[in-house]
Amino acid sequence: MRTPAKPHNGLRPRVLRPSLNTRRAQLDVAGILLVLLSTTVLLGWFGLGNFAHALTFPGRLTGAVLITVAFTTLLAAGAVLDHWVGHSFQYSGLVALIGVFAALLTNTLLLLRTLRTGDLVIFPALFGALAAGAAWSLFTVWRTAVTIPAPKRVAAAVVVSSALAVANFGYQNLYLPYRREARPVITLDVEKAVLSKDGKAFAVPVDITIQNHADVGFYVLGTEVHAMGEQVRLSPKDRLRQQWRTDAEQIAHSAGEMNPLSRREIHQPGELVEAKPWMQPGNWIEPSDAFTTRMVIQLPVGTRYDQVAFYATASLARKDQIVLDPPLKVVANSWRGNDVPKWVKDQQKMGLDSLVYRARLHENNAIDENIREPRFVTIYWTFGTHGASVQSSVTRKGDNGNSELSGEDQRELVSRYGFVDLSTGPIERTLWDIKARN
Repeated sequence: MRTPAKPHNGLRPRVLRPSLNTRRAQLDVAGILLVLLSTTVLLGWFGLGNFAHALTFPGRLTGAVLITVAFTTLLAAGAVLDHWVGHSFQYSGLVALIGVFAALLTNTLLLLRTLRTGDLVIFPALFGALAAGAAWSLFTVWRTAVTIPAPKRVAAAVVVSSALAVANFGYQNLYLPYRREARPVITLDVEKAVLSKDGKAFAVPVDITIQNHADVGFYVLGTEVHAMGEQVRLSPKDRLRQQWRTDAEQIAHSAGEMNPLSRREIHQPGELVEAKPWMQPGNWIEPSDAFTTRMVIQLPVGTRYDQVAFYATASLARKDQIVLDPPLKVVANSWRGNDVPKWVKDQQKMGLDSLVYRARLHENNAIDENIREPRFVTIYWTFGTHGASVQSSVTRKGDNGNSELSGEDQRELVSRYGFVDLSTGPIERTLWDIKARN
């Protein structure tokens, strides 16, 4: 038996008995069903993708929430038919009301997310249309004869569930990007120089170790270790103040090389002796794991250098924030000028050569993977007579990366993709004892 309509009390629109006797009612039901079923399909698609493939627990939790909401909107679609046609369940109007409210809240949150992080226009338009349709559907269902048992308890349940949904959205989009980052550690261990059998050359062994004490793994995007030969003369008396100022100016304009201000030592600009990657790009290091390799620098005993300084750097990305498609391979170089940004060409004119590595990058959840244009991670392995370095960037498909990274771009690399740049050095060793044997 149908519940009679409640009298109008001035706090809500005049209650109408649900019926399909009019053209208006038929259009209302068709519109509500279109909103609910479209929401079910869209949220189910995103939810299943997140639940199965997201790289973090909050991401999978979001997937589970979206699947639950999709199931709720599907039930609400059935409840709408019963509320207007079947009249077999007393609380079908309430189920429909809860379903359209869930659709409104979820579509609104996803609309905000797509506006904040998305690139494609279709998804903000789609979620905006569904949110507007859900708001209209909520009003349309609410103005019919909806039986609400224990209104205060139902209202409390709706408020709590809404608060949980908003809290999860804020945790995913506001807190996680700015949480404390994890950083592995690079160490350099320079062994004692060893003289060759014929006494004409010597070798300096260098052990490079990366230790990951974090609870997440890291992709290795690029690494380099280089040795700088340095000539150091000693002044017979204290140097003038102006000479100290000249040394300070050299430090300000050096490309990572660090020579001290000294009362007696006169440092010449260092020269690159050797540089090479020390870990294969595209590999990864797991949590609580370590990797060690050895590089050997060989020099003639009569070398003009008085000491050698060692530097090592690495560019990494968290495995819980990106998926990297192998291989990360060389796609261009600066001296041929093919497919390299303008700023790399400008560095080439200044004597810095670059190898460019590139690979496809995927987001760590199905929502961002679908609402954003394809991204690629690009690594620049740069070397010249005064040192070597690696740096990374993320570009869209078709973007040639002509502009250098802004501060906002750098922050996105850290917060969204979990990029970490590590460096160590200089570790210096004198060569006087070896050269004295000549």
